[in-house]
Amino acid sequence: MANYMNMDTLKFILHELLEMEKLCTLPRFAEYDKDSFNIILDSTKDFADKEMFPVFREMDEQAAHYKDGGIVVHPSVGKMMRFAGENGSIGITQNYEDGGMQMPHTMGSALSFIAQAANNSMPGYTGLTAGAAGLIVSFGSQELKDKFVPKMFSGEWGGTMCLTEPQAGSSLSDITTTAYPQEDGSYQIKGQKIFISGGDHPYCENFVHLVLARIEGAPKGTKGISLFVVPKNRPTDSGSLESNDVITAGDFQKMGQRGYCTTHLVFGENNNCQGWLVGTEHRGLKYMFQMMNGARIEVGLTATSIATAAYHASLQYAKERPQGRRIQSGGAKNINQEQTTIINHPDVRRMLLLQRAVTEGSLSLLMHASMYQDLAEHGEEAERERYHDLLELLTPIAKTYPSEMGLDSVSNGLQILGGYGFCTDFPLQQYYRDIRISAIYEGTTGIQSMDLLGRKVVMKNGAAMKLLTKEIIECIKAASNYDDLKPYAEELKTASKDLEKTLMHLLQFAMKGENERFIADATIFMQMMSNVVLSWQWLKMATVAKTALVTGNMVYDTAFYENKIHTMRYFFKYELPKNLACKATLIRPESLTIVEENKHIFA
Repeated sequence: MANYMNMDTLKFILHELLEMEKLCTLPRFAEYDKDSFNIILDSTKDFADKEMFPVFREMDEQAAHYKDGGIVVHPSVGKMMRFAGENGSIGITQNYEDGGMQMPHTMGSALSFIAQAANNSMPGYTGLTAGAAGLIVSFGSQELKDKFVPKMFSGEWGGTMCLTEPQAGSSLSDITTTAYPQEDGSYQIKGQKIFISGGDHPYCENFVHLVLARIEGAPKGTKGISLFVVPKNRPTDSGSLESNDVITAGDFQKMGQRGYCTTHLVFGENNNCQGWLVGTEHRGLKYMFQMMNGARIEVGLTATSIATAAYHASLQYAKERPQGRRIQSGGAKNINQEQTTIINHPDVRRMLLLQRAVTEGSLSLLMHASMYQDLAEHGEEAERERYHDLLELLTPIAKTYPSEMGLDSVSNGLQILGGYGFCTDFPLQQYYRDIRISAIYEGTTGIQSMDLLGRKVVMKNGAAMKLLTKEIIECIKAASNYDDLKPYAEELKTASKDLEKTLMHLLQFAMKGENERFIADATIFMQMMSNVVLSWQWLKMATVAKTALVTGNMVYDTAFYENKIHTMRYFFKYELPKNLACKATLIRPESLTIVEENKHIFA
């Protein structure tokens, strides 16, 4: 069996920690149960074992590339598109009446985790197709739904999101792609988009691009942006396809995720590119945020998946690689002893525990976020706003922590392999290259950190932060029922109070109108809050594991649950104390990065 993730850990989080099957008591998910969830999880793992993981390294070596006006990708992309279309996973969360499977977002995230751990270059093709189709379902007219969505859900047509332009980057207010109204109600689209993931390949007969553009004469800034469906080939009344003047002008060769194409698209070079407005004009960015928020969770999942696969690869190496001898009491080595495998060296075990703590903690956070989305959309009416606010608050952390600490995790895995980690004989160097984009995709770490501190923690006068604090308090109370978990509960309580005090210190700058000073060190605040959130996740897992051990109600063996508690202890010893440094940085009075106060630094 392919060794890139642990199904027991995934199911532990889904069934024992989250009790996901409780979602089946909601009308929307009434047709499902725990067994049906597990069947789909296992079938996805089986496909990933057979068709995705075996070509993981091959797709890196045979990178997607531009040739003769199109993009060449590995043939396995076609197999995956067909599989996803046949098993319904592209439309997994969509309504039955729209052609979807009407399953929880939590399940969609779990399936994505399996697939991306197996081969992170492949699932983006179906993931973006699902996101684009979802936007059309949510905001498009019935005509647009009927014309485009069924073929996207079947995997016959791909989908993308087209935001970035050469001159604008992440500043969407500066986009210049223009939509010119036509007499038939459509729009002529003209402009360029870059960094378009999954934008072209031969295994879909059409691509449906969701394009942000400014209608001619629209206001400047983000308020003047609208959203359009712009297919590569437009459907005719007879059902055939004709060129829609969407040109693949080239691709971007990347350091990682080389099997996942990234394209440069030109719309309307010959003034014959037709697009259709989604929803109402000037609300495009608001609509796109549905896909962008989902994409942020997906990026966090990608990073977690890559780091997880890297952990299992380095763990396997550490168990097999003999080197050196254990230090005996008194500090001496017995040269006559046989070499020990490196997993027996304390520093290697420390690095492996870091990997496990980061990956499993991140997975738990992402599954929590996905369940909050299910409850925000389909839970009890009185509770929906609560879960929506929690999701809003946790999304930037769920995207950023796995991306940043996942990179650190993979780096430690590469270190375990020593010189071999730097060589192409082993996959750690590829995982290291692949994960680096995660901190850039869908809003950089700096953007996510400013969103967290500048918007999410203060929204509704701090209502979401109060909800999160309540969740953490409940976790602390549950853990305190066990004597050996009490010290960790107290540590989390102290860390939470430190976070609150630090936030109050920063808020004084916002209240004085010193907004740049308020968010100048938002990335450090992100690190501090992320460590509290991950400590909360680990204490929850340890409490569930301890309860299983005490009651004897165990699905897995004793070692499985004891390992969860041990890894929690690692996190509290090695990771949570880093918050003391974050706090010290955030409360120091110097402003060392603000231009007006340090004009000479980079002059």
